[in-house]
Amino acid sequence: MKYRDQRVVSAAREEDFTCQFCGAAVSSEAAGSLHRNHCPRCLASIHLDDKPGDRASDCHGRMDAMAVWVRQNGEWAVIHRCRTCGVLHSNRIAADDNSLLLLSIAVKPLAEPPFPLGLLERSMAQESGVQSE
Repeated sequence: MKYRDQRVVSAAREEDFTCQFCGAAVSSEAAGSLHRNHCPRCLASIHLDDKPGDRASDCHGRMDAMAVWVRQNGEWAVIHRCRTCGVLHSNRIAADDNSLLLLSIAVKPLAEPPFPLGLLERSMAQESGVQSE
């Protein structure tokens, strides 16, 4: 069954759905948006839009929350990547999004750097003229 078949759309364009990945019942009313685009519990999404809110994508692949960033106005947004086609989308966070999961995504590059920390220590020691052990 495709994701669109599981959505209940009212005349006001509010969309309630059940997350295919964690099973959470998701209401657009809690988000403060008429275009809820991800689950507030697991932050997963489905590739439904080509442009925000248009629901025109034929892909329907799972989109994983892979990063967060802060917009110029200070608002946080989640970067989702589609597992099927690889497209990246930036989506505003919602008031009811899982704060702990957002923070864990935000600190992941610090907790799991793309290089051994020993390398950083040696590099800093070389720059300061101190020998590392």
